[in-house]
Amino acid sequence: MSGRIRVVVAKPGLDGHDRGAKVVARALRDAGMEVVYTGLHQTPEQIVETVLQEDADAVGLSVLSGAHMTLFARVIELLESKGATDVLVFGGGIIPEQDIPTLTKLGVAKVFTPGATTYEIVDWVRAALAAASVE
Repeated sequence: MSGRIRVVVAKPGLDGHDRGAKVVARALRDAGMEVVYTGLHQTPEQIVETVLQEDADAVGLSVLSGAHMTLFARVIELLESKGATDVLVFGGGIIPEQDIPTLTKLGVAKVFTPGATTYEIVDWVRAALAAASVE
């Protein structure tokens, strides 16, 4: 991984609660990463467009609304259709433990559930991108 890590933090769907996403965005920024926070109520299409425009290394999706299966799948599908298969996709929010294996199969690299620390997220993003650049 050369240069600064670029991460898009996004709130897909109709969920209006963004405090956690803002906390994660600030933690990543404070750790030296370039962070673009998309704001509330973004469509998967808008999120992917931002990822491509910003040449992001990773995208973090925050979903509290229960629509995580649909929204994560659509973001990954759009990234793949645009040839951006090297973008690391991770997420967090209120996501039932039983949904995590399915999200992993879809291509979500990591799901952080309530209680995850910002240090954990920052360390994971760095390690995952470092591992991906070695492959």
